[in-house]
Amino acid sequence: MREILGRRRRLRFRRKGRTARLDAAVTFAVEWDWPVLPGVGLSSTTTRTTTGAVCACPDPACAVPGAHPYDPGLLAATTDERMIRWWWTRRPEAPVILATGGRAPCAVSLPAAAGARALAALDAMGIRLGPVVATPTRWSILVAPYGLERLGELLHAKDSVPSSLRFHGEGGYLLLPPSVAGTGQVSWERAPLAGSARPWLPDVEAVVDALVEASTSAPDGGSRLAY
Repeated sequence: MREILGRRRRLRFRRKGRTARLDAAVTFAVEWDWPVLPGVGLSSTTTRTTTGAVCACPDPACAVPGAHPYDPGLLAATTDERMIRWWWTRRPEAPVILATGGRAPCAVSLPAAAGARALAALDAMGIRLGPVVATPTRWSILVAPYGLERLGELLHAKDSVPSSLRFHGEGGYLLLPPSVAGTGQVSWERAPLAGSARPWLPDVEAVVDALVEASTSAPDGGSRLAY
């Protein structure tokens, strides 16, 4: 009997995990008007004993396993509920990817250790933050949409910009919780306020100084490619 109950529990938790991504994708797209699409995900041959996660895309040396669009491509991102339900009904374990820019949020990401320092500095300055997405390797601060020209002006004024700092703007994308990719679980370091019609986002000008400062002393280690 214990074995049967244990199996039922595992199946229930598995179903809950499989529907969590669909529920999240519907919330992002329908309630918040954020265009999303399913990510490529990890290969079914990837197991807990695998030393390195294997991306489901054809590239055996994929630099960001599971953490990018493939089929459909990024341009397919949508807020249409029927399309989203169809995608995640077919692939319930697919990561949820936000197409950044345009009317959608943008983001600035940096290595996790630098991200923790940046958030502490922004809190000390009394800067209001919106959602913050975390993976074991990187944190991403969601910001209001910005254009490349505006971002270029901001960065041009800096003495230097660390290569570990990554900007997710027009034509970019970002993994959203509760996705899983090659670097591990994606979660909220700062979750959107419960009941928000659409999460509030700070302007990039309000956060970029602290992010550059926090990233300057962080070793790169190739983390600019890791999600």
